[in-house]
Amino acid sequence: MTKSLQEELQVFERHRSEWLRFHRGEFVAIVGMRIIGFYPDFESGFKAGFSVAGLGRDFLLKQIWAEDPVYLVC
Repeated sequence: MTKSLQEELQVFERHRSEWLRFHRGEFVAIVGMRIIGFYPDFESGFKAGFSVAGLGRDFLLKQIWAEDPVYLVC
């Protein structure tokens, strides 16, 4: 995990409880310490994050839930 992504995850965790009230289930795009916006689906969030971050820069696109889902891959 890159340092940039760690910063973005910290932004997410700092605001998670607030966002749960108003944006539950939506996707948030974060570039560095900047919150780009909230999106109803992965695709629109990805496009927005990529348009700001560009090629070669990390950005976080994460769905807002109280607990992160756990996926089992066999």
